[in-house]
Amino acid sequence: MITGGGPGIMEAANRGAFEAGGKTIGLNIRLPFEQAPNPYITPSLNFEFHYFFMRKYWFAYLAKALVVFPGGFGTLDEMFEVLTLVQTEKLAKKISIVVYGSAYWNSILNLDMLVEKGAISVHDRTLFQMADTPAEAFEILKTDLTRYHLDPEARRQVHPNVEEEPLLNPDITGTR
Repeated sequence: MITGGGPGIMEAANRGAFEAGGKTIGLNIRLPFEQAPNPYITPSLNFEFHYFFMRKYWFAYLAKALVVFPGGFGTLDEMFEVLTLVQTEKLAKKISIVVYGSAYWNSILNLDMLVEKGAISVHDRTLFQMADTPAEAFEILKTDLTRYHLDPEARRQVHPNVEEEPLLNPDITGTR
């Protein structure tokens, strides 16, 4: 489990993985306020970044899925960075993006207007899926992670020009 390492939903995710016996990673950012590492991060896997771009790089490099919960500027920045990388096919792997809480996101984002103005395509609306319950998010993640990272035939369809790699090869996390 990898999170931004802070409180709230990030702490809950790290805690869940910690209590299940897993290692957890925290990618903290040095800020003049708020952000401090939560106590459920594996100590040797707690990283502190000075620059947002380096933190976002490591999120994108390591992640096979992104779940975005309601948040502010930092959340929007990180979500749109990953969406842009997916849109422009700059990642060597398929990342499942789940945006949690449709009432919140639909009230602050008007993606239909972006399509209408030609800023994004209709297809770009399919780069992520909305979920309103833990069960919905889990099903999306289970399906996508299985399809894109565990099923060899599906992997070949997503990346037809990429030579098949063993599933445990670290290069699966690479970028183009």
